[in-house]
Amino acid sequence: MNHTDTVTTVLVANRGEIARRVFASCRRAGLGTVAVFSDADAGSPHIAEADAAVRLPGTAPADTYLRGEAIIAAARAAGADAIHPGYGFLSENAEFARAVLDAGLTWIGPGPDSIARMGSKVEAKKIMADAGVPVLAELDPAAVTEADLPVLIKASAGGGGRGMRVVRDLAELPDQLAAARREAQSAFGDPTVFCERFLETGRHIEVQVLADRHGTVWAVGERECSIQRRHQKVVEEAPSPLVEATPGMRERLFAAARRAAQAIDYEGAGTVEFLATGASEATGNVTGASGATGNVTGASEATGNVTGASEATGNVTGASEATGSSADGEFFFLEMNTRLQVEHPVTECTTGLDLVDLQLQVAAGARLDPEPPPASGHSIEVRLYAEDPAQDWRPQSGTVHRLALPGRVAAFEVLREPGLRLDSGVEDGSAVGVHYDPMLAKVISYAPTRGRAARMLATSLARAEVHGLRTNRDLLVNVLRHPEFLAGNTDTAFFDTHGLDTLAAPLADAGAESLSALAAALADAAAHRAAATVARGLPSGWRNLPSQPQVKRYEGDRGAHEVRYRLTRSGLIADDHPGVVLVAHTERRVVLAIDGVHRQFDVARYGDAVHVDSSLGPVRLRAIPRFVEPSAHVAAGSLLAPMPGSVIRIGAAVGDAVTAGQPVLWLEAMKMEHIVKAPTAGVLTELPVAVGTQVELGAVLAVVTPAESGEPSAPADIEE
Repeated sequence: MNHTDTVTTVLVANRGEIARRVFASCRRAGLGTVAVFSDADAGSPHIAEADAAVRLPGTAPADTYLRGEAIIAAARAAGADAIHPGYGFLSENAEFARAVLDAGLTWIGPGPDSIARMGSKVEAKKIMADAGVPVLAELDPAAVTEADLPVLIKASAGGGGRGMRVVRDLAELPDQLAAARREAQSAFGDPTVFCERFLETGRHIEVQVLADRHGTVWAVGERECSIQRRHQKVVEEAPSPLVEATPGMRERLFAAARRAAQAIDYEGAGTVEFLATGASEATGNVTGASGATGNVTGASEATGNVTGASEATGNVTGASEATGSSADGEFFFLEMNTRLQVEHPVTECTTGLDLVDLQLQVAAGARLDPEPPPASGHSIEVRLYAEDPAQDWRPQSGTVHRLALPGRVAAFEVLREPGLRLDSGVEDGSAVGVHYDPMLAKVISYAPTRGRAARMLATSLARAEVHGLRTNRDLLVNVLRHPEFLAGNTDTAFFDTHGLDTLAAPLADAGAESLSALAAALADAAAHRAAATVARGLPSGWRNLPSQPQVKRYEGDRGAHEVRYRLTRSGLIADDHPGVVLVAHTERRVVLAIDGVHRQFDVARYGDAVHVDSSLGPVRLRAIPRFVEPSAHVAAGSLLAPMPGSVIRIGAAVGDAVTAGQPVLWLEAMKMEHIVKAPTAGVLTELPVAVGTQVELGAVLAVVTPAESGEPSAPADIEE
């Protein structure tokens, strides 16, 4: 590739992990870097990594990262001559791209016209159909009928699951449309939404494209991103197991992706997303692929879900070459992301390409080689979120006390040997607020085979120190170890098919949690002895005559634990763990011999939160104090805020009778709406908040007095 050096300093119009990723390639290319940050991000690690940083006053995206004129002003003030939008926020905003160019700056992305043509998903589908790319027809929300159900509401201007809603009951459509529009406006500054038929199962396949201004278009490789929650990707990999198992599918996917890029004169990095469907779902209004009829079996032996399209009739037009009609998988255009994707590292690791560096070179006018390098090996990426999957994916906020993977881990690097990569926007001590997406990090593995990549990633995650916020770590490990995942049988209904309760279960079983509680108690005892000013060398709780055991209480995911133990001359005596031998203990590490096997427990305490990491699985505990402050009690029937946020809607007034499950109020946090429901039937007796009230975690939002006096209410239900 020929490289034209026209850029010297790059401002990244984004935050967190995204900004850090782009900075890494800029540093490798010898370019200067400029960060922007909101008030909520004043302590973010991405600021320290830049050569210069400019404050964007405010906290909400609309006041900060979505203000194009403020970002351009920041570039001028800091002396940047180019702007990279990252992914999210203004990365697919044609007006912003045009304003950057009008300001005399280099735009590291596709041309404004290309962005605009793909910016409306409605118009994008029409363009793709005309270009011979198979699409699912768009539905007018006002014209949706019972026969169209279920339907998926989508934000026309964005992605990432924001503004998406599945509607299975026509009566729910108006409220869901209103909620989707509010989310779309908040996340993208555009409330436009549309509907399309919702496919309960399917395979999400996308193709990474890269194009220069001289007419060369690369289809770099495909990724599979089928495992999703809330229509947002959780596990991504390259190459796709489905495509690998389906003869001819890769060639047809790449041809369709190149046609898509050529249809809009694309320049830079982008992704063309497709949905591969089963026979029972490939019916309805399908446009763009007359060859989609016939008996297509779609590699069902490899996936268990994709059975092809023998019934893919309906309104099918154009581009007979776009899909096959033999034992080939069938696919339909979803959207084109005119930006870099969150999951781009798996393509980097399998091709050896630094996609951000290629973006920089293409923006400077460089020519791509005629063909991209071949892909090899397998890479898997998981998104580590601050959320509680078992509580309907409830986002979490607070402090990340510790985030560390075992062994040697690369950061923002292209892996060319088997190993692990961590792309993170947080460091130890970082605060996670409610204003932005709760993703903490992306963890990526690369290996010669898919099985090895999955095993390496699962083991590293299971042994990682993830302290502070509750995360989806255990769920990710359970997915990576699941037999159906290892067999390549993944689809967008994976969590429903295999049970979220099972997949979200803690890695440590009840026995492991009980042993971890014992280790926590012994580490606590060691800490007290280390801090003692008198008789420090005596065991904790020592008496010269036999006495009562020491008692410590903890609460864990598997239940409550009362640890009763004594440290005697002859060793540890633990009531519930006969035969367990204490080998060594300090305030940070306890070694126990269990049935003759020595196991090490690493213990970290942050206030009343205790994290215990061992080969038996990570455990999080809460130390229960001996005495509870009276002020810590709340009235029975209290609805407590599950996270910090803003009250955006109230559905009942004081004195109203409410039914169990009835929405009482709506919170907005982390760019999503969360419904707080009445836990039981009764009367709303207290409502100390109003629309616009900012609430903290655990704040009392309302009190419902149960219909039958004397019966306390259950915790409030939360729905996202």
